[in-house]
Amino acid sequence: MSTLDFRISSAHLADDAYILSIGGEVDLFTAPRLDEELLGLTAAGARRIVVDMAGAAFIDSTVLGVLLRTLTRLDAGGGDLVLVSNDRRILRVFEITGLQRIFRIEPTLTAAVAAVIGDGGVLQ
Repeated sequence: MSTLDFRISSAHLADDAYILSIGGEVDLFTAPRLDEELLGLTAAGARRIVVDMAGAAFIDSTVLGVLLRTLTRLDAGGGDLVLVSNDRRILRVFEITGLQRIFRIEPTLTAAVAAVIGDGGVLQ
């Protein structure tokens, strides 16, 4: 398995809101990079983060741990974490673990952005 397929990028939305987009296989080998990026965003003042998983082909339980830690950090500071996916393979991981009840998962990036910054938000 290659980490070369893994892609990650972030963009500032507004104020303390950011989008983090991931693609490829996100697993035990690439989860530390995801964790590092999320920690960097929260250290920089992000309180509202959208994790766009539309480009992810696979996630494993290590990724769920990273996302749960991020959710806990953001919740403690009054922030918000919204995930984006409409891929049945990705959604199934959340369903099997029961985590679809804990995470807010939107089917589109537009819906997730509206959830964190409101319908009037403008991408920067």
